[in-house]
Amino acid sequence: MNIPPSRLSLDHITAVDATPRQLAEAAAQAGCAGICLFMEPMAVLPAMPPFDLYGDQQARRELAGCLADLGLSLDLAYPFTLTGRSDPASFDAALETAAELGADLVNVLAYDRDPLRRLDIFGRFCDRAARFDLGVVIEFYPPSQIGSLAAALALVGAIDRPGRVGVNVDILHLMRAGGTLAELKAAPAGYILYGQLCDGMLAAGEDIEHEASRARLLAGEGQFDLAGFVAALPPQTPISVEIPRDHALGQPCDRRVTDAVDGVRAALGWS
Repeated sequence: MNIPPSRLSLDHITAVDATPRQLAEAAAQAGCAGICLFMEPMAVLPAMPPFDLYGDQQARRELAGCLADLGLSLDLAYPFTLTGRSDPASFDAALETAAELGADLVNVLAYDRDPLRRLDIFGRFCDRAARFDLGVVIEFYPPSQIGSLAAALALVGAIDRPGRVGVNVDILHLMRAGGTLAELKAAPAGYILYGQLCDGMLAAGEDIEHEASRARLLAGEGQFDLAGFVAALPPQTPISVEIPRDHALGQPCDRRVTDAVDGVRAALGWS
């Protein structure tokens, strides 16, 4: 049996219909050590139930207590989307919430088309995150303006804070961007800070945005080399199970989570 990493987390969109507390409870039941949390509902994820962590201090305290009671960490906090009009100061409430919940990293998607402005805004965002003792990962995503691993590494390299500002590598985005495991393995030390797992076919379908947010495959259903992906990550890189399957929303949440997490463990030889 392979030695598991220090941290296997449950991503919120794997249990997209769960409240934050329900997500934590599902993660604990599935034997995960952490969660990756959307701190507010997203219009692009209509199955996500309403909740208010930013405005409801009691809800934040209760969630923090729930995580502590279950022995879970908040590995990654969403959503932080940067555009050309973004003011990094406007994210302070979200950053404060992430910090209060004990997050280690916050996840950024970048959509600004202007490279110099994009770097400036991202850099100022990283400065503000650091005030809350939060690390930052950029998630490259082909439809965004940071669409590849190379582009993400160039951005975080310009910030030059290895270990605290780096890249979140989603295996689906790596494959859809035409990246390779060799490219991942060759990344500079200190810049790959997180990994996300699902399965998929090598040939992309027509709608990669739909696939990414609503129609991923369980481990073993597709053609991705999950074990090779994990081996290409730096040792002990925390990883999450990110497998949204809207077609399975009629099933109980705990069953969907168990199928997703157990499938990953089996594919990696950890079960």
